[in-house]
Amino acid sequence: MVRIRLVRKGTKNKPTYRILVADQRKATSGSFIENIGHFNPRTEPETIVVDVERANHWIAHGAQPTPAVQRLLKAAAAEAAPATETDEHVES
Repeated sequence: MVRIRLVRKGTKNKPTYRILVADQRKATSGSFIENIGHFNPRTEPETIVVDVERANHWIAHGAQPTPAVQRLLKAAAAEAAPATETDEHVES
């Protein structure tokens, strides 16, 4: 089964994460199919860069995101979507 998961990179006490598509049976630091983004929790606000189109492609083909990646995908999709304006009714 194919998973979309985080892989920790960076140095001691300075983590950064890659968002990878990988076979579930492979080691976390092992080979992967595709790198679809990265996540840096140390910046303010957190830096989330995800190729949402590729993530949706893999999900459509049966890849299962981990709970942490689901949260990041929702946040990335919310950033990518334009903010909707509220309808303001002005009475004259």
